Amino acid sequence: MSLPLLALFLAAFAFGTTEFVIAGVLPQVAEGLGVSVPTAGYLVSGYACGIAIGGPLLALATKGLSRKALLLGLAVAFTLGQVACAMAPDFASMLALRVAVAVAHGAYFGVAMVVAVGLVREDQRGMAVAIILSGLTVSNVIGVPAGTAIGNLWGWRATFWVMGALGILAGLAMLILLPRTAGATTRPVGLAREVRVLGRQQVWTSLIMMLMLMIGQFGLFTYITPTLIEVTGLDENIVPWVLLLNGVGATIGVFLGGKLADWKMMPSLITMLALQALTLAVIYAVSPYPLPMIAAIVVWGGLNFAIGTPIQTRILTWTADASSLASSLIPSGFNIGIALAASLGAAVLNGGYGYRALPVLGAIAMVVAAVVACISYAHEWRSRATPPLPAAAG
Repeated sequence: MSLPLLALFLAAFAFGTTEFVIAGVLPQVAEGLGVSVPTAGYLVSGYACGIAIGGPLLALATKGLSRKALLLGLAVAFTLGQVACAMAPDFASMLALRVAVAVAHGAYFGVAMVVAVGLVREDQRGMAVAIILSGLTVSNVIGVPAGTAIGNLWGWRATFWVMGALGILAGLAMLILLPRTAGATTRPVGLAREVRVLGRQQVWTSLIMMLMLMIGQFGLFTYITPTLIEVTGLDENIVPWVLLLNGVGATIGVFLGGKLADWKMMPSLITMLALQALTLAVIYAVSPYPLPMIAAIVVWGGLNFAIGTPIQTRILTWTADASSLASSLIPSGFNIGIALAASLGAAVLNGGYGYRALPVLGAIAMVVAAVVACISYAHEWRSRATPPLPAAAG
């Protein structure tokens, strides 16, 4: 891993940790701010809305800035946000602060991915995207458990103070390690062109695949704990270890996806989508049996992130000439997909089908994604279309 990419990874790790660690300290936060745990849950959904809505708007508003300066500004916003969260006097201010940090989060990942692919050769784009994504997977494996442990030992405010220190470290790393011209190979283009590139079939079909991937992942993952306890019969003390194995599988998968994206992007993507549909069918079949279920959950976690890497690489490749809006829609698409998946999962459960039906929902979504990928690739092959070149520097 090159040093500039390491700096981008560190900031991605910080943003990922602060997004997910709230779940680990949610009861303490609720008690400390004098609200119920369900009310405190709005800190999770509010963060997702900030990413999905505010991220693209901030990315568009700042597209004329130097990419390095913008990344540093987002790191400063992150750090100040964590310090302010640590000192939040009430729930309303905490919610507002979380949403503000989420806006910076959404903008960061869109800009960081564009900068990352600009730092490497064309045949290394997939791995560059994988490194940024791995910040999210590693945050779940290391950052969230560590942040939760800190909160249990010294209180939830200590978790945010430590996150603020991590923000300082990430900002210094980008200041020192990122080239001054990072992301400067492209010049700002008009909003009309930013919107127009979204009409390329490779882009909108990739966004459809992204939504299907999230249904395949979070339709089940949102309810993974009760599924493992009630359907598989695992002890609740074992569930965190299963989730840890899932996170390890995801971390391996994100780098595997990067390699495959740089090798044969669309054939690899279609194959993995089909394999994920099969894996979810296997999860349905083996869900009452602990050991096969645990093994399937690990494979499923690896494929989720292995698939996400080429999808994002494809969007960045086919919007290289006007990437600000498209790149910012990547984290937005993921968070919209997560919300949609949780809602569909709830609808399945409210319909009386039970937790075991959730992987069936995911398998259907992955079949849809595989069909969309095949049609898109066939159209691309027939038209002999080639990805655009980056806009010339101004």
